[in-house]
Amino acid sequence: MASELLKRSEVKEADTWNVKDMYPTTEAWENELKVITEIVDKIASYEGSVAATAENLLAVLEHLASAGEKIEKAFNYAERLFDEDQTNTTHQAMSAKVYSLYAAMGSKTAFVDPEIIAATDETLEAFYKELPALELYRKQIAEIRRMKEHCLSAEMEKLLAMTAEMSQTPADTFSILNNADLVFPEIEDENGEKVRITHGRYGQFLQSADRRVRKDAFENLYQTYKQFLNTSASLYCGNVKQQVFHAKARKYASSLECAVDANNVSSSVYHNLIDTVNKNLDKMHQYVSLRKKCLGVEELHMYDIYTPMIADVAKKISFEEAKETVLKALAPLGEDYVNKVKEGFENRWIDVYENQGKRSGAYSAGAYGCHPYVLLNYNGTLDDMFTLAHEMGHAMHSNYSNEAQPYIYAGYKIFVAEVASTCNEILLMEYLLKNTTDKKERAYLLNHYLDSFKGTVYRQTQFAEYEMLTNKMYEDGESLTADNLSSVYLELNKKYYGSDIISDDQIAYEWARIPHFYYNFYVYQYATSYCAAFSVAHKILEEGTPAVERYKKFLSGGCSMAPVELLKIAGVNLETPAPIQDALNAFGEIIKEMETLVED
Repeated sequence: MASELLKRSEVKEADTWNVKDMYPTTEAWENELKVITEIVDKIASYEGSVAATAENLLAVLEHLASAGEKIEKAFNYAERLFDEDQTNTTHQAMSAKVYSLYAAMGSKTAFVDPEIIAATDETLEAFYKELPALELYRKQIAEIRRMKEHCLSAEMEKLLAMTAEMSQTPADTFSILNNADLVFPEIEDENGEKVRITHGRYGQFLQSADRRVRKDAFENLYQTYKQFLNTSASLYCGNVKQQVFHAKARKYASSLECAVDANNVSSSVYHNLIDTVNKNLDKMHQYVSLRKKCLGVEELHMYDIYTPMIADVAKKISFEEAKETVLKALAPLGEDYVNKVKEGFENRWIDVYENQGKRSGAYSAGAYGCHPYVLLNYNGTLDDMFTLAHEMGHAMHSNYSNEAQPYIYAGYKIFVAEVASTCNEILLMEYLLKNTTDKKERAYLLNHYLDSFKGTVYRQTQFAEYEMLTNKMYEDGESLTADNLSSVYLELNKKYYGSDIISDDQIAYEWARIPHFYYNFYVYQYATSYCAAFSVAHKILEEGTPAVERYKKFLSGGCSMAPVELLKIAGVNLETPAPIQDALNAFGEIIKEMETLVED
């Protein structure tokens, strides 16, 4: 392991994504911003007359689509550059500039939805007959009018839109603090060499077979967060405040209800997840007991929760090997799917390795009319290979939707965003299990399967419950201080992990390092999507072509239907506990098999 990360300028071009596929130069990007501004000004000229005539309505909707498509691409370009190295002040400024343009666009076009909502059903039906080109926008108009109860006057909508840039401040500041300003200590690795903790390396350290390394990494990372805990609490509270403000402004009963309704999902789905998982915490506690037994420790600590339970099986997986294995694993999805993944591998869709200042974690992002971009911080672990499969699932979802839908219906709702990615992971796991005959390797893979359930269903539901509780605390007039936030987190951690593990004092600060807490009730969708994907993947493996075809219809659906309804096409109904319970039952069965393997 290198003691210091490469600078961005030192990274091989082949290992980076190609932002020039969006714009050949920054100057071309600047020119696009000018065009967007011109289009937005055209839209602004229709204020007060959006629904006066069919021609006006069509013109406004066409201009909005054009501006939306262009600003999405411009945003993608600036953010990909920014995430390459968040210490680069030029790219910081570009990111800020496009955020400002987004805010200005929102403010200048805020009158559109209220005017469409104010039109009568009779008027709109007459417009559709008079101007058939408007039929394309019928679903979009219906979605706007669905929000009628929560839409304000044009003047108030404009004022609310002006708060967008300001509301982003807690998240932006957290990102800078977490990715650029925080410097973690050095520790000694397994070989006694001094190595600095980074976000990317922290995951490696916690998977180390050397318990001293795990403990040192855990304690030093959280000691750093502890030093800034009051700042983190202020940022978290600021984010909750803006969520609650927008919910109240739009006449929602809670920030949670406001957040899920944006995706046309009932808050009952959120509560159903938390309730079902809480009823199955016994399985999580069994997993913890199994882990304690496998590791052979008198006391299991939070820094022991990521290291493999099966020793001496882990091996380094080169990026080339990972790509080859992922392609084989995805073969059940058909030749067209695999070829599209291959295209991404061969044409620099992916930014592969960690470098100084690079954004932590992994994601897939893209804009209509351009291929997706995948950020990795690849370190050669089994987890990293699964992350590759995961992010390419996102990329394929975007690709299928973009090819099948016009721009206005291509962007799938966040609620279904994790289904394709997780389906890829499960197909990869099933492929690896099918192709191993070694009992110890099978146990190692089952360990990874269990950890996926633990990390994606239980852990993300724990996060979702934390968001729900802390937002309600603020809504009920309680203070979100560092002590309060840490206390709530620690108690939840004890509930989810049970009595066979020590919930170390430091784990109380984990909330301060989770970027998804700034994504407005996002994380529950990891858990619901994992359960949905588990169902879909097993249908594909059991049924073959019919299930694949249903799944591709789902992938191609974009936002042309409500997300819960789209999932029903793939055979999953998340309005019931069944998919969640089925997945957790499978988790319990994997635990039993694992117990048998480690006893033999």
